[in-house]
Amino acid sequence: METKRTTEIFGIILQNAPISISEIQKLISEKVAIPTLNRELAKLKAKGSIEPTGNGRSLKYTVNLKNIVTSSINVDSFFKVNIDERKIIEKFNRDVFDTLKSVSIFTKAELMLLKNLNSIFQKKIKKNSAVQFTKEFERLMIELSWKSSQIEGNTYDLLDTEQLLKYNVAAESHSKQETQMLLNHKSAIDYTFQNKDLYEQMSVSKIIDIHTLLTQKMGISKNPRKRIVRITGTKYLPPENEFVINEALENLCKLVNSKSSIFEKALLTILLISYIQPFEDGNKRTARLSGNAILMFGNACPLSYRSVNPADYKKAVLLFYELNNISAFKEIFINQYKFAVENYF
Repeated sequence: METKRTTEIFGIILQNAPISISEIQKLISEKVAIPTLNRELAKLKAKGSIEPTGNGRSLKYTVNLKNIVTSSINVDSFFKVNIDERKIIEKFNRDVFDTLKSVSIFTKAELMLLKNLNSIFQKKIKKNSAVQFTKEFERLMIELSWKSSQIEGNTYDLLDTEQLLKYNVAAESHSKQETQMLLNHKSAIDYTFQNKDLYEQMSVSKIIDIHTLLTQKMGISKNPRKRIVRITGTKYLPPENEFVINEALENLCKLVNSKSSIFEKALLTILLISYIQPFEDGNKRTARLSGNAILMFGNACPLSYRSVNPADYKKAVLLFYELNNISAFKEIFINQYKFAVENYF
């Protein structure tokens, strides 16, 4: 288990590599003896997160960017570094699927927590009448539509979203594009719930279907993009052409379908659709609703993301873009699942 000190040391190496142990000692926030630092470095080396280079006094450490998928990273410290100075994996990593297949996304303790939360959810819905379940699902649908749209910059507030989705009353102060985005969320959420049995196995066509529902009447192509796309706030460059995109989507589906836990399936679907950026717009919305479709197939509670901070969400996704690291997003996923079980149904 990584400690706060180990996480800090890893962050220091990440942004200052190659770096010697004496240089690490000067940068760390607490006074740490060299023997203690050696033990912490040995842990990171054993995990494959860092690599030593040189010998003796010339020994320095670098980060193994290909093997840090589950390492704990201080997100705020990482993003304090200027975009052009951050050391990242700049181009789409085709090997990411093999890497993610070979690791356990959640620890045993995390999986146990999620399973226990799901047991609580199952007990709650058994007590609900059909009318109660419908009302609660509608509430979750409204709050998910609002928050998912807010993450993408939509300025509707929650009460206006409720008026729109429940009573079909659009807020006059908002654009038709914002209104349509919310209406599309409702259509896509209803579709995935009514057809949840479709998501036992994920396929490219099912991802495209969800994207089509989310972007209808918004002037966005339903097909995978054919042109390069750049993302604000990062140097990461997604796949550049439709052939690589299609191959990546197929590999995404193979990976997700190979996992046994619906929680792993859902988290990987969300992160990888976002990472591939297969469409000209609507990628993260498609990712969130595809992940929820998998949860609903598994009779787990869908996420509303109601309590998530949009900036924290974006940083967690960017961390995966730049380092293929799941730690920050996994924390959001677990917290949002706990929130959903405690606040709905």
